[in-house]
Amino acid sequence: MSDKKDAIYDAKTLGYPKMFVLGLQHMFAMFGATVLVPALTGLSVSATLLFAGLGTLLFHFLTKGKVPAFLGSSFAFIGGYAAIAPFIEDGDSKLPNTALLPYACLGVAAAGCLYLVLAGLIRAFGQKKVMRFFPPIVTGPIIIAIGLTLSSSAIDNCKQNWIVAVLAILVVIVCNIYGKGMIKIVPIILGVFVSYIAALPFGLVDFTAVKEAAWIGLPFQMENTVFSIFKSPDSSLIATAIITIMPIALATMVEHIGDISAISSTTNRNFIEDPGLHRTLLGDGLATILASLFGAPANTTYGENTGVLSLTKVYDPVVIRIAAVCAIVVSFSPKFAALIASMPAATIGGVSIVLYGMISAVGVRNVVENQVDFSRSRNIIIAALILGLSIGINYSGAITFSLGEVNISLSGLAVGALVGIILNAVLPLEEKDYKGASKAFTTEEEEAEAKK
Repeated sequence: MSDKKDAIYDAKTLGYPKMFVLGLQHMFAMFGATVLVPALTGLSVSATLLFAGLGTLLFHFLTKGKVPAFLGSSFAFIGGYAAIAPFIEDGDSKLPNTALLPYACLGVAAAGCLYLVLAGLIRAFGQKKVMRFFPPIVTGPIIIAIGLTLSSSAIDNCKQNWIVAVLAILVVIVCNIYGKGMIKIVPIILGVFVSYIAALPFGLVDFTAVKEAAWIGLPFQMENTVFSIFKSPDSSLIATAIITIMPIALATMVEHIGDISAISSTTNRNFIEDPGLHRTLLGDGLATILASLFGAPANTTYGENTGVLSLTKVYDPVVIRIAAVCAIVVSFSPKFAALIASMPAATIGGVSIVLYGMISAVGVRNVVENQVDFSRSRNIIIAALILGLSIGINYSGAITFSLGEVNISLSGLAVGALVGIILNAVLPLEEKDYKGASKAFTTEEEEAEAKK
């Protein structure tokens, strides 16, 4: 593959100070969404940041340091946490269900094990035999759906103050389109900074938590981890958590494949081939298991950071590792974490609209670049049902049903992914349905040989 124009694959050419700023930008890009997951589930923000950083470094180690991916909190499991450990009503406020959260985390850890199974299958039977179930007609629409389903949270945040939100969007656009030098490659950080300052006169920033927070503190407590369950385990709760949450991994694994495809497409590098999808799945799965065992949310390759890659065109994985180290450092400082957490919702919303839109746009590009033939009815049906179910169920509420005495809840992405995979496997297939798709799953040498 040829390098893209203006792309930077070695950030050292920019100098170490600029590399550090770029790393901070990636941390800021993931921060809003990453800390939002513990806010919605009751998990620890500091533990979330710690294991996002550690999970990212583990992922980079297992993928030979080649993939510029950041692992942040997965939104896909929020429904699972709510089903197993719903918040406790306390007057007008809601308190985290600390007694049941470890059981939900155990279910997420079990879901992470499915990543290892799929990685093993790919390793044992070869990538092509497994990947035939995850072609661009499945992964593309799922990437699109991921961005669109997340967009509602961005709009909800923007409603706090549309002036601040629009200012964040405008700064990102102006810096990225008209900026020169460093300004052009740090539009997210500038958008956050300018809109954050602009939010102060509106009274949108509360520094109370910052004043009260300690400078240094441990990111997690052992009583909030999965290990606390085994003092007096409830076998029924364990079974319920595992059966309810594990199926969500079917969606997140497809999401992972879609994200790796998106990163490959963005950086013009075939990471599905090298270092291999089995390695990226292994890294994501082990990071999720590690985070869950210690009371942090499931990890996932983060679309927000893929959006930053698209904007900056700086594709060096070292920059992502700098962001991971920054996240780890921040996790040990409750005061700094509180400062970042005080970021106005409108600022997060404005920046997120751009980044979530980038995710969907990358999904569209994934379909276009792989030349998926939409004149074929099977492809239209697969894409239509993935999008319709993923987005529709997301807005109307998860599908819940009982299996014996166990209640199972499936998110829109889980249902959409399952339906897409099944339809792709059973509907009649012609060679032209995958015209051009080989480039996503084969080496350049194989493509050259095929052309001969």
